[in-house]
Amino acid sequence: MIVVRVELWSAVTGERTELARAMIHNVGGTLDVGDYEAETYRGRSSDALDAAMRARQVTRRGKVTGHRRQALHVWHLVGKALASMGYGGQG
Repeated sequence: MIVVRVELWSAVTGERTELARAMIHNVGGTLDVGDYEAETYRGRSSDALDAAMRARQVTRRGKVTGHRRQALHVWHLVGKALASMGYGGQG
C-alpha cells in the first residue's frame, strides 16, 4: 500500500502539522500494469487521521485501472487516484 501525507512545515517554528492523508491499495494486475483502489480519511491532524484509519472513516473512494506501474513515476498514480476521487478540479 502507498500512504500519501500532506504536511505543513512552518518556516518560522519548524513545526510539522499533518493536514490530510490518502491510501492507495494494489488490487491486482501484472508486473507492468496495475489496478488500484484509493481512499482519503476524515481529519486534519495526525491523531485524527490515525483514528480515522483505524475506524475506516473514509471521506472519498476511487479506483485506478490499467496503470503502467513500470513506465510511470508513482506521482502519476497519485494524480490518477486523486482525480478518481474528484480532487483537482476547478472547484
